[in-house]
Amino acid sequence: MDNEIQLISDGDGLAVIGDPATVDRFLISEGLPSKDLGLRRLGSVLSTGAAAAQTGAEVAANSGRWVQLTKESAQRVQRFGLMQSKTPGVSHAMVGQPGSIKSWLQISKAPMLGNPAILAGAAGVMAQVAMQQSMKEITDYLATIDEKVDDVLRAQKDAVLARMIGVGFVIEEAMTIREARGRVEEVTWSKVQGAPTTIAETQAYALRQLDALAEKLERKTAIGDLAKAAKEAESKGQEWLAVLARCFQLQDAIAVLELDRVLDASPGELDGHRLGLKAARKNRLELISRCTERLLARMDAAAGKANSKVLMHPMDSPAVVQSSNHVSIAIVDFHGRLGIEGARESSEARRWTDAAKEARDKALETGADGVGAARRLGNETLGRAKWATGKLSSRIAERALRQRGDDEED
Repeated sequence: MDNEIQLISDGDGLAVIGDPATVDRFLISEGLPSKDLGLRRLGSVLSTGAAAAQTGAEVAANSGRWVQLTKESAQRVQRFGLMQSKTPGVSHAMVGQPGSIKSWLQISKAPMLGNPAILAGAAGVMAQVAMQQSMKEITDYLATIDEKVDDVLRAQKDAVLARMIGVGFVIEEAMTIREARGRVEEVTWSKVQGAPTTIAETQAYALRQLDALAEKLERKTAIGDLAKAAKEAESKGQEWLAVLARCFQLQDAIAVLELDRVLDASPGELDGHRLGLKAARKNRLELISRCTERLLARMDAAAGKANSKVLMHPMDSPAVVQSSNHVSIAIVDFHGRLGIEGARESSEARRWTDAAKEARDKALETGADGVGAARRLGNETLGRAKWATGKLSSRIAERALRQRGDDEED
């Protein structure tokens, strides 16, 4: 029936498949922003061979849109009662429009597109669209820092980073060919097969650089030395975060190309490969999270030490706190852009309190001039904290608020 649509969810996104006009009415009535799922590519692959001709025709007759599942949109689609399918991690339902566009009702839990290969294929295509969305968000993130990542990388003279720049060009070319051809042919795939090794080397290098910054902070005991180390972490940390973001972006691009290649060469292996890529991506995020958390912890410790010695070091102590603020804001924003959940409590609010204490102590030592200088530092810190909080995802922000509430109750 023309008023029936298929809903498929993999936990990260929602595919809405059916008659184009009906799909549009559903999305508008539910207030769900969407983008093209690229279902036509799936149909062209599955239709190869006489036995699969009907499958390809089924897909070609339908439209597919992809909705990113935020907390809000996920709540909206819960009422349609999606049920777990035989495809791991994928749930589905069919809904229909009995009359009013305000009243979409669940009418069946059986897939409208009966071939199991379509459900697995749709999950693979959904994973691709989700990763492309993540790549776009990383591009936006890189555009907000002082220089785009290629400019940062070109300033480096290390051969590992130079190789990654070249790999990036090759991957971008392959993505362009993919968009033009609608598939990843063997000749295109052969160009990028060695890219994951180079990207992994660069990621490991960047993580080591961040670890080195954290270790240097840990070794310093004198406030003057600590101020220099904190300043270095502030200036270099943003660059290595940019390198990590670029690595993650290129790894997502490779995964998109891989899924297309598997879909083209071995469609029956698509779902297993999708799950493998998802697990590998999660592991990368956890590795990056642990490394950046270590740097945050060392910056926290440095700020605490500086605040405890502000009377003896009225110039270096505020500098350490300021550098710590900048690093914290950069890493929390970086976590939000990569979708790293469970991020630590944002330290900006506590740092502002520390700055206020510093202002009080500095007032005792230096009088009115000191009060004005410290107040300016405190106001600047608070402004940065508000800026960072506004750029976090809603899930991370809500988690931070809950944790602060728990601390206050304690």
